[in-house]
Amino acid sequence: MPTLGVDLVEDIRALKRERNAVILAHNYQVKEIQELADFVGDSLGLSYQAAKTDAEVIAFCGVHFMAETAKIVNPNKTVVLPDLDAGCSLSESCPADKLEAYLKEHAEKNYYVIAYINCSAGVKALSDVIVTSGNAVKIVNTAPKDRNILFVPDQNLGAWVTEKTGRKMDLWRGNCYVHVEFTRQAIERIHAEWPDAPVVAHPECTAAVRMLADEVCSTERMITFCKEHPAKAFVIVTESGMLHRLRREIPGKEFIAGPTDKCACADCRFMKMNTLEKLHDALLNLQPEIIIPESIRARAELPIRRMLELSA
Repeated sequence: MPTLGVDLVEDIRALKRERNAVILAHNYQVKEIQELADFVGDSLGLSYQAAKTDAEVIAFCGVHFMAETAKIVNPNKTVVLPDLDAGCSLSESCPADKLEAYLKEHAEKNYYVIAYINCSAGVKALSDVIVTSGNAVKIVNTAPKDRNILFVPDQNLGAWVTEKTGRKMDLWRGNCYVHVEFTRQAIERIHAEWPDAPVVAHPECTAAVRMLADEVCSTERMITFCKEHPAKAFVIVTESGMLHRLRREIPGKEFIAGPTDKCACADCRFMKMNTLEKLHDALLNLQPEIIIPESIRARAELPIRRMLELSA
């Protein structure tokens, strides 16, 4: 069986060369995909990579909205997602038609719409600017002072940004099912077991969990924080795939999975739908391909480009 695994990896590498493809993987992907990818990162880093790649094919190992983002900024490239069913509970909590209806119903508020990148192309097309957890504070600080802000779709990230910026924002009631499973009680228990280990949490966590954290930050910032901090062990409160990247890039330190009330098993079922076998088939067949109507894609590109400019 190990030989089959090696052969599969070599076959993927050969297909990548044949297709002139680049493999982009999110930090929450399985170990095997992370180790094969050309670039592993958070949503902001992956957006930059997608925007500047010279490859003809982008194999995006993440979830659907991430592959859509790559297609939005690369309309003439082929973008494939190993499993088309790799969705996102957060993205699905804010359908474009419901957001459009809400904006029409509250037209008198003249909302400046700030959308977390974890949303569909249709929602991006209705937005003024896109943010990631890594740049949300910076971008919200640049928002017009004379406009009401509607932040979609993550209420926990939005609340954290409000704490950091002091900007009042109306928050869409969406969340990531993985991050809201972390509870104050579970984090208190693991902190009691590892009292000298700083708690590092993602801002998609609830306020009760964020209050217990020594650092609240994006997954990319977690790398820098853990490298620079003198502690030898850290409790990581985000999706489990991040642990592999931390352990690979910072081998001299220990990383403990932040537990939920049920277990230390914070896996995103959508992220884990992508496998080496599906990646191989996607490169072989150039399917499933991400297709976005041009009328939506063109409108969705504007707030993404605005984000990339403001983040530079």
